[in-house]
Amino acid sequence: MEKVIGRKEEQNMLERAYKSTKAELIAVYGRRRIGKTFLVEIFFTKKKCIFVHITGLENGTLAEQLANFTKVVEDTFYNGQIKLKVPESWRDGFELLLNIMNIMKHRVEKAKIIIFFDELPWLATKRSRFLQNLDYYWNRYWARMPNMKIVVCGSAASWMIDNLIHGKGGLHNRVTMRIPLAPFTLCETKQYLKANRMLYSDKQILMLYMIMGGIPFYFNMLNRSLSAINNINKLCFCKKGILIDEFKELYSSLFSDHEAYEELIKLIARSRKGIERIKLLSKAKLSSDGGTFNKRIEALEASDFIVSLKPYQFKKRGTYYRIIDEYSLFYLSWIEPKLRSIRKLEKSKGYWEAVTQTASWKSWAGYAFEALCYKHLDKIRNALGVAVTAEAGSWQYILEKGAKGDGAQIDLLFDCQDDSIVICEIKFTDKPFVIDKQYAKNLQNKLNVFRKITGTKKQLLVAIISANGIKPTMYSEELINWVVTLDDLFVES
Repeated sequence: MEKVIGRKEEQNMLERAYKSTKAELIAVYGRRRIGKTFLVEIFFTKKKCIFVHITGLENGTLAEQLANFTKVVEDTFYNGQIKLKVPESWRDGFELLLNIMNIMKHRVEKAKIIIFFDELPWLATKRSRFLQNLDYYWNRYWARMPNMKIVVCGSAASWMIDNLIHGKGGLHNRVTMRIPLAPFTLCETKQYLKANRMLYSDKQILMLYMIMGGIPFYFNMLNRSLSAINNINKLCFCKKGILIDEFKELYSSLFSDHEAYEELIKLIARSRKGIERIKLLSKAKLSSDGGTFNKRIEALEASDFIVSLKPYQFKKRGTYYRIIDEYSLFYLSWIEPKLRSIRKLEKSKGYWEAVTQTASWKSWAGYAFEALCYKHLDKIRNALGVAVTAEAGSWQYILEKGAKGDGAQIDLLFDCQDDSIVICEIKFTDKPFVIDKQYAKNLQNKLNVFRKITGTKKQLLVAIISANGIKPTMYSEELINWVVTLDDLFVES
């Protein structure tokens, strides 16, 4: 039997809901191909329960959705031996389900009932009145049944947030448990690959992750007989590669007005150190200030495409946004610019191996590694011994035109409650990073600028986050307090 890899917290939440002595309405949401259906299905099919799994049909008519619903009810409660009349509305459908549960009261009362509405946005279209009727039957009947657990799931995170989490009507305030499903961490990715007999080294997994992110479906497409580099060639740089057209499919499946979301992602991707909110708004043509922009930014963040950061002492400058979705970064940098030529290639043997030797790749890899670190802040905190109360942020000082002095950029910092600030330098190199005399001078200057401009009296400590660690030198011993390596990022939580 298949098993769920990782997802410990999510499984613990489902376990609490399963054992709960009251009715539960659980919302599971996250981006496409993240493993939502797999998690819910595998978890509950191992439990002693009546599991009713209804999946929405993309662009399906009301009649088609109700026919699928009826078939599931027939199979679950009658083993497909009895044919039921297909209801004409969701009110009739839920009434049918309620009546069957009453008829089988003796069986139903002794079991946990799990009703799983998968791909909810496809079921709950505007004219379907699905949500209104689910809300009615939940309040009138099912919320009073302690053994009833309803799970609703959807890939369109913005829809789930608007209609369930922050919605003004329907099921607003009815959800008892929220489970946002994030991409795999590096550790979970390694566990997933090992479970599928793909024994890549940590460095190979890091490269794959920097290109595909922690998306289980993408890793499932890997050929374990090929190296990481040859898999990337096949998936990204041959005309039949599945990751060539995934970008458009990804955003169009998640967002109805996907062109506006794509515009925001492309604008943010152009700014390697992040883009300030006010600047992003000025450049966006399809998103206006206020509710529309806020909604789209919130949905992108909830779907783990971007992260918002408030610079240290953000008195004059507001929130910055950075992309943390590795695939989107990779697509926009390496696939989209060469899309026309890629579509003509039957084979691309050796292409990606050659690219990884270029200065352009090494520069971009440093950018992608920074994005990966923002997704693993909990691992970095643990390695540094930094409390969760320490606020994570970034900082930059840009000189005005004609001004004298030096500017400075800090990739990541932790403002701690113990009167200290941990300044993090993020470095991606093939070999251990070397802190030489010039780098030490630049780093010390950066600390001096930071202290002068911010006016902080706190102790400044320095950490290097380096995929391959650092080479000890007299300068590293003098300046560096911690070194966070790839091993720390792979640690299991």
